Formats: sequence, C-alpha cells, structure tokens
Amino acid sequence: MSIQFFFQQDYRILTSRSRLKAFLPQIFSKQKRRFKTLHFIFCSDNYLLDINRSNLKHDYFTDIITFNLSNSPSVIEGEIYISTDRVRDNACINGVSIKEELHRVIFHGALHLCGYQDKTKKQQTEMRKQEDALLTRYFS
Repeated sequence: MSIQFFFQQDYRILTSRSRLKAFLPQIFSKQKRRFKTLHFIFCSDNYLLDINRSNLKHDYFTDIITFNLSNSPSVIEGEIYISTDRVRDNACINGVSIKEELHRVIFHGALHLCGYQDKTKKQQTEMRKQEDALLTRYFS
C-alpha cells in the first residue's frame, strides 16, 4: 500500500500528509475496495489544462483529473492530478477555506476511484453527499 504526493508547485498547500495517508485507506475499505497505490500530483492550471486537452480532449480548466490505473474495479490504483490554482479560486468562490476545498477535491478523486460518477445531476448530488460526509469525518 502506497500513497505518494508530488508537487509541481506550492508544496505547502497540503500540511496534513500523514493524517491523510491514514484516512484515505479507510475510505476505500468502507467502499469494499482493496487499496494498492495512489499518487497525488499537485500542479498548476496550465499543467492540468494540457492533460485535459491531450487525454480527455477538453479545452478548459478543471480542479481535478482522476486516472484509474487498475485492471479490477475492486482494486484501487490511480493517479489524481489537482490544480492548486483552481483549488484556491474555488475556495474563494465557494466561501470556504483552501484547506476544506483541497480536501473536498482529494476526497472527490478518491470517490471517483471507488466508482462514483458526477455526469448527471443525481450523480453530482450523491457525490457531494459523500464528500460532505468524508469532510465531516476527517475534520471531526
């Protein structure tokens, strides 16, 4: 089991790495997934835009892109790219702290790896419900 964090920029944005490394496997266990490896790459808007264009053919900024690298739906193995620029802007727009928004995005990526989607309004509502529950558990 391995969780690693990589920083293209702004390495100070994530201050609770040890706690997060202990918490994330609990998410996967509760979702009945076997955890193997997870890499978080914290990067700029432009870096993530390049990934969005080249891999997903989307030409817009986003806060997160999750790549499931597992061959089995029951095994967690992936890469999660997070734009620290988007996290900061979205925190301001949503009136929450950068710390809360960052963790919401981190949990969002983990939920994607567990099979949660956010394409429809119903899926978005369920994803937000799960994110909120995880934020409450994490920060309690």
